[in-house]
Amino acid sequence: MPGNNYNCNPSTPRSRLERLLRERELRRSNRVLHPTEDGNRQAELLGNDNFLTEGENFGLSSEEDFPEGVAAAKAFADGCEWKEGRTPKQRLLVVANRLPVSAVRKGEDSWQLEMSVGGLVSALLGVKEFDARWIGWAGVNVPDSVGQKALTKALAEKRCIPVFLDEEIVHQYYNGYCNNILWPLFHYLGLPQEDRLATTRSFQSQFDAYKKANQMFADVVHKHYLDGDVVWCHDYHLMFLPKCLKEHNNKMKVGWFLHTPFPSSEIHRTLPSRSELLRSVLAADLVGFHTYDYARHFVSACTRILGLEGTPEGVEDQGKLTRVAAFPIGIDSDRFIRALELPQVQEHMKELKERFAGRKVMLGVDRLDMIKGIPQKILAFEKFLEENLNWRDKVVLLQIAVPTRTDVPEYQKLTSQVHEIVGRINGRFGTLTAVPIHHLDRSLDFHALCALYAVTDVALVTSLRDGMNLVSYEFVACQASKKGVLILSEFAGAAQSLGAGAILVNPWNVTEVAASIGYALNMPADEREKRHHHNFMHVTTHTSQEWAATFVSELNDTIVEAQLRTRQVPPLLPIQVAVDRYLQSSNRLLILGFNATLTEPKDTLGRRGGQIREMELKLHPDLKEPLKKLCDDSKTTIVVLSGSDRSVLDDNFGDYNMWLAAENGMFLRLTMGEWMTTMPENLNMDWVDSVKHVFEYFTERTPRSHFELRETSLVWNYKYADIEFGRLQARDLLQHLWTGPISNASVDVVQGGRSVEVRAVGVTKGAAIDRILGEIVHNKGMKAPIDYVLCIGHFLPKDEDVYTFFEPELPSSEAPPTVPRPMAANPAMTSVPRISTTKSGSRAARLKKQRSLSTLEKRATVHGIGNAWRPTLMRDKMSLHEGSSVLDLKGDNYFSCAVGRKRSSARYLLGSSDDIVTLLKELAEGS
Repeated sequence: MPGNNYNCNPSTPRSRLERLLRERELRRSNRVLHPTEDGNRQAELLGNDNFLTEGENFGLSSEEDFPEGVAAAKAFADGCEWKEGRTPKQRLLVVANRLPVSAVRKGEDSWQLEMSVGGLVSALLGVKEFDARWIGWAGVNVPDSVGQKALTKALAEKRCIPVFLDEEIVHQYYNGYCNNILWPLFHYLGLPQEDRLATTRSFQSQFDAYKKANQMFADVVHKHYLDGDVVWCHDYHLMFLPKCLKEHNNKMKVGWFLHTPFPSSEIHRTLPSRSELLRSVLAADLVGFHTYDYARHFVSACTRILGLEGTPEGVEDQGKLTRVAAFPIGIDSDRFIRALELPQVQEHMKELKERFAGRKVMLGVDRLDMIKGIPQKILAFEKFLEENLNWRDKVVLLQIAVPTRTDVPEYQKLTSQVHEIVGRINGRFGTLTAVPIHHLDRSLDFHALCALYAVTDVALVTSLRDGMNLVSYEFVACQASKKGVLILSEFAGAAQSLGAGAILVNPWNVTEVAASIGYALNMPADEREKRHHHNFMHVTTHTSQEWAATFVSELNDTIVEAQLRTRQVPPLLPIQVAVDRYLQSSNRLLILGFNATLTEPKDTLGRRGGQIREMELKLHPDLKEPLKKLCDDSKTTIVVLSGSDRSVLDDNFGDYNMWLAAENGMFLRLTMGEWMTTMPENLNMDWVDSVKHVFEYFTERTPRSHFELRETSLVWNYKYADIEFGRLQARDLLQHLWTGPISNASVDVVQGGRSVEVRAVGVTKGAAIDRILGEIVHNKGMKAPIDYVLCIGHFLPKDEDVYTFFEPELPSSEAPPTVPRPMAANPAMTSVPRISTTKSGSRAARLKKQRSLSTLEKRATVHGIGNAWRPTLMRDKMSLHEGSSVLDLKGDNYFSCAVGRKRSSARYLLGSSDDIVTLLKELAEGS
């Protein structure tokens, strides 16, 4: 296949799964063929192993400085040269809040850089297909240009690109919005409760700083971006970044990954900027989370808060699909396994075994943070000691609690609480020579931590809420000989991956955790070995390198899928071309939909203006003047073709000189004349009452739903109801309809995005347009044929036959069928009075009496002479499309446009009613 980089297999993968499997096999084969290259690259960069442990970032000032998984990443190795026969590397711009480097200024133009390596960088170093560069804040304020140039030059050697933020931005964006608003909310701690008034007042300024900082990150990305680069944005600090990037370059490949939990929609909806952040993230092509639960919460938030469509693939908005998926991060397990063979680690292990000889070792390694559940862990251990006297001098708990955000009062209070509990337990159960808990308020270096993992019998992870928690992975990687037991909180993301081999607990249930400690300490060796084997296989196969490669591979394939979908999507309307053709024509026909076409933009869930107000369809105020000008142009005929009731069209367009076609064209009038019916004689409406009863029943059962009783159809709308409940109710309603009222009726059921409509068979806009066209031509006494047609609407798929009606190249055999209409000799012209719908019992009978011949057919009978225009019947469609006196339409003079629907049979697209305002204003100015 031309342009295909992978020519090893002659067969071309066609589906997304086939492409991803091919990519996966290629990665694995490359690693087998070149196993040492990546290790050499890491060794060259890292030198020795005196760096911090992966995932938890011990020794750093706070988790927010280096978010878990991402923040631990510190440096990149230089990309190797392309080799003949090797696949060239893909440039990857990794954008995170902090660079993987700490910078210390040593002079006016000199800097000292301190590097440390963790999850994300290890992942990227291990994937040879990437030529990675890191973009982020260096963690220091550099106000002078000399210092900025010197730091930029120093960081360039480490493949890092700085973003310079001033102190005020850092305070408002980082300390304020990120750490004080988003981080607590995403960990289910809620918005700040204390000093609520001050928080409310400062919230907007913090959010403005957040957006400004994200734009500054975007500016740096734009400066270094090259065509074909992949931009990978990380964490809650940069939720606004995908939108900033896409607004600058819509073709940019953008992925976003969250390293914390994503809360349920009920939590997220409390955030004042909830909608803006969600829409900004949705600008990315691929959105990734650690677990399926987090991905499900995100899709649910988009559905419930934004009113968008959630699919198994992600979130769809007007035809654009943002893929949402789970990508559990891993660790570089080989690094931990190799470290156990190092002499210094062996020496540490020997010391620890001698120190705790004769006692089982339990281990906790956490940041001293509210979400880590350290008090709960210690209290559970106390309960275990209370209930198991024989274990009091046979077990020891080693708790490593790395201080974080020591200047924050809440953290200071937590530290005091933990110290108080530890002191009380040691005083109660300790002796002069031994205490049950060894608590350290500091970090350990990598070698000491590996040794501690290796000698541990039971690891205890009791996070109250954790994005992933890689301590559990690190413990498993170091347990090849000991085969210890992992007790893991069900609220940690790692529980989704290691749950089969670990003992899962609810950390809030102290009794359960204490019982699990006893079970783990007494677990038989064979069960320990089976559990460890399961977890060890997962940790060693789902590595950080595999995680990074999988995400980028999925992102690349998401772009391919989007391109395939784009080929099936109509292009945007070339407005200037449409205007030029309009000006060059002499007899123009404009067919315009109403709802979501000429109306004001609305909030999808009816919050801004209220449901009652939004249910009242109103003409867009900016369209009143352009429509007036167009209607006054003698060369232009305007038809508003809508499914709405006649009264709605009268209220909005009664003052304009145009044609109104209500209820999908079943009722027609010139605004200066009377309403008349175009309904066929044999249209059966006997089903109306029974369907009405079903709709009434489901309206009562579905809060905020409503139904409309029209003269030729009934519509049940659940747009403002709870999205998921509305869908369930709609499914139930359809089952009731098909098995009851309409089982033998001649009706069509038309399903909209959030509606169910029942209408008589054959009632569509396309089926009515020929009758409408004939009436217009006769009324105006047209001498010149129509040579320009512009058809715009937000129509249901069932009604999109109106687009294909005017296609000049459409064969007669494919022309949309019209409803058969009998010819009659009654010369009377019938105007249709308004029909009251208050009493539905006799409504069908009244409709039946009024349903005589269409006015077009009657007029054809009256004027049955040779030169009169005759209404177009099905047999006449061929002459109509081949250019009779009614239409002389060339392909270049026909513009059909769908509004806000990317899956359409129309020739072109318009994004929203704002685009229609622009178009009609230009047409009006030309007129």
